Amino acid sequence: MQLRKLLLPGLLSVTLLSGCSLFSGEEDIVTMSPLPTVENQFAPSTAWSTSVGSGIGDFYSNLHPAFADSVVYAADRKGTVKAVNADDGKEVWSINLAEKSGWISRSPALLSGGLAVAGGHVYVGSEKAQVYALNTSDGSVAWQTRVAGEALSRPVVSDGMVLIHTANGQLQALNEADGAVKWTVNLDMPALSLRGESAPATAFGAAVVGGDNGRVSAVLMQQGQLIWQQRISQATGPTEIDRLSDVDTTPVIANGVVYALAYNGNLTAMDLRSGQVMWKRELGSVNDFVVEGNRIFLVDQNDRLLALSTDGGVTLWTQSDLLHRLLTAPVLYNGSLVVGDSEGYMHWVDPTNGRFVAQEKVDSSGFLTEPVVADGKLLIQAKDGTLYAITR
Repeated sequence: MQLRKLLLPGLLSVTLLSGCSLFSGEEDIVTMSPLPTVENQFAPSTAWSTSVGSGIGDFYSNLHPAFADSVVYAADRKGTVKAVNADDGKEVWSINLAEKSGWISRSPALLSGGLAVAGGHVYVGSEKAQVYALNTSDGSVAWQTRVAGEALSRPVVSDGMVLIHTANGQLQALNEADGAVKWTVNLDMPALSLRGESAPATAFGAAVVGGDNGRVSAVLMQQGQLIWQQRISQATGPTEIDRLSDVDTTPVIANGVVYALAYNGNLTAMDLRSGQVMWKRELGSVNDFVVEGNRIFLVDQNDRLLALSTDGGVTLWTQSDLLHRLLTAPVLYNGSLVVGDSEGYMHWVDPTNGRFVAQEKVDSSGFLTEPVVADGKLLIQAKDGTLYAITR
């Protein structure tokens, strides 16, 4: 169990706890693995870097940049949203969504969900249950909507709707044009959950999303009608922590199969139409994962990097030299599998065998959210708000 990750400030979200203890017996102790020695086969370099406000500090946040049409969009927790040129990092525009609370002071916007860009708008949610649509041309607010709860996950735009999964277990569809709420589906909430929500995946008019109750749900987007639900994690164990069963990762849909990953649960492959389980592996994580061809790449609860087959979830290789370094979700970039860690290092791994091919210290504040591939560069935002464009 990765208690160090669980106990990051604000990562646990309590709905109802009365007279119960999170831990029984002695607290589990985990030790971060020392930095592995890597002989670089190529030299990663920083093409440019720029500051995006004050970052996220010690708060849990899913803020990460988005990219479209040679422009990178990024935000900080307090409310700064910036658009920068993807080639050189120069600012295109910048706005501040913090609310004025007096003549000179501002109340932080508490932006939290990762950014999304589509159809001339940049979308971002907040811990204050606000979702903003900004015009990509100048950052002006096209619309702003109050949703059912904290918007901790990345907005997803599909079929004329902006899908938002809120921290109190509601999946909502907003009209892409004006932000009006079209429908709301209640996914239920357990007493204790991890702070974070699954962003939905969409295909064939359906939205598939993980819930804090250990279930994966498929919803018909036009009507907001539940198609099927499948449990992939069962709450078991002696302590509340052991019984966490959140599905906070974004499902991946490929070739009619839904792949979903739970904390304290399973990596599960399900039929998209029926939700029927095709196979499952006992693996858990809070990080998004990658499905590429016939392989699945993921970072598990203990920060092992794994490659598995999409046919049965057979392990192809395991890289265990980064245990408890609090890795980001992985991304495939220029033939390598890349992750960041909490000490600000980036690690490049050969996706065919799991061996290290490069390592680079990039930032002193560390990384929490995954890199984003954009226009031949790898974008990653540090906890202090610095946005980097990395090349190899």
